[in-house]
Amino acid sequence: MGRLQVKVAPGSRRTAITGWMGDTLKLQVQAAPEKGRANQAVIELLARDLGCPKSAIRVVAGASARSKTIEVEGWSEDALRRALS
Repeated sequence: MGRLQVKVAPGSRRTAITGWMGDTLKLQVQAAPEKGRANQAVIELLARDLGCPKSAIRVVAGASARSKTIEVEGWSEDALRRALS
């Protein structure tokens, strides 16, 4: 099971992966940071880009913060980094 450190900018104009900042993946999501909407948008974005089901992705730390730890079932950390670069 691979883990990712992400930094999320909720309420952005677009939903996209903006690149790596060291070991942290920077993401923009249009969803507002309320009632878990931004977290859901992060999961949907990663699932789409990785081609895996949303159920394989979960926020394991930082659910209410901009910096989050994401766990992706069936992926190694190296494979995640390659796929999202």
